[in-house]
Amino acid sequence: MNEIFLDIGFDSLSKYNENLCGDHIEYIKGEKDQIVVLADGLGSGVKASILATLTSKIVSTMIAQGMSLTDCIETIAKTLPICKTRDIAYSTFTVMHFIKNEEVEIIQYDNPSVILLRNNLNYEFYKTEIMIENKRIFHSRLKIQRGDCFVALSDGCVYAGVGKTLNFGWQRDNIVEFLLNQNDKSINAKTLVKLLLDKCNELYQSMPGDDSSCLVVRVIKREPLNLLLGPPKNRFDNNRMLSLFFAKEGKRIVCGGTTSQLVAKYLKEPIKTSLDYLDATVPPMAIIEGIDLVTEGVITINKVLIYVKDFLEENLMYQVWSNGKDGASQIARLLIEEATDISFYVGTAINPAHQNPDLPINFSIKMQLVEELSSCLKKIGKNIKVSYF
Repeated sequence: MNEIFLDIGFDSLSKYNENLCGDHIEYIKGEKDQIVVLADGLGSGVKASILATLTSKIVSTMIAQGMSLTDCIETIAKTLPICKTRDIAYSTFTVMHFIKNEEVEIIQYDNPSVILLRNNLNYEFYKTEIMIENKRIFHSRLKIQRGDCFVALSDGCVYAGVGKTLNFGWQRDNIVEFLLNQNDKSINAKTLVKLLLDKCNELYQSMPGDDSSCLVVRVIKREPLNLLLGPPKNRFDNNRMLSLFFAKEGKRIVCGGTTSQLVAKYLKEPIKTSLDYLDATVPPMAIIEGIDLVTEGVITINKVLIYVKDFLEENLMYQVWSNGKDGASQIARLLIEEATDISFYVGTAINPAHQNPDLPINFSIKMQLVEELSSCLKKIGKNIKVSYF
């Protein structure tokens, strides 16, 4: 496994007064390859949604199975229903097939051309034109490098503002300029997608005239992170758990009072505690030399889970955790924006304090928090490993 990680984010705006989006984005993550397909169904609404969904699923599945581009196009032509009004049945699409984190195959049919930002410039890569089933397909294959940012769009983005705020829509050059101004290393793929779609919605004056979708793939360096929560069930496993925790590369987070004491003893370092509540709902942090972040346990992790769930949905709390100084905000930033490979070390000892019926915390809640948090982080695209002791 090389040092490259693919940070992938995507989202869509539905056409004004349409419940279903006529665009669909499909993502398949294999052991070595990753495939993302952005499909734009003919028209809008239910029919377009069906066309886009079928197209993206057929193309991504067939490419994942190693089938040829010709076979993919022929299958789509024979599978999609025919529109009675226009006597055509198709969905435009963009495919990005990342191979072993070393190169990417890009296949484009009738969608706006993929934008590649490389070395803070718009990089125009070579495209080969192929005719399949009377369809003009553009095919590219190139090496990827750290810092690359690939952006695929549906045509709703380039038509944003037509007849309202702009005469000719949000032209490709304008979009490239916008992306170059926003493409900071600290911004993850999902946030960049949100910024672009928010701008589209603004140009449409909150009444999108077409379905608008954006898919971003950032090529970044792997950043491992290790999080320790709770002491082991068997106290004789203390050294084993801690030796494994400190053997891994990457930043280290320790959560929980008892856990912090075990770590301090293991490192032979004092714990410097604080009584400062940087957020009234999050307990104070502590400092142990050799540990990147020391926080309280369950209450803090529960707050982190709230932030991560929101990030997966509307991302309305971004300003809170991206600027917060409390333990939960700092953990959220590390998990969402920095870490790519996250290892959880979870002790299963039952904390007597948590068995008080007057407290809303118990052992099962701690385990549920870990399971939910790891599941959400997987959905974001992180590589997750959970070890119980």
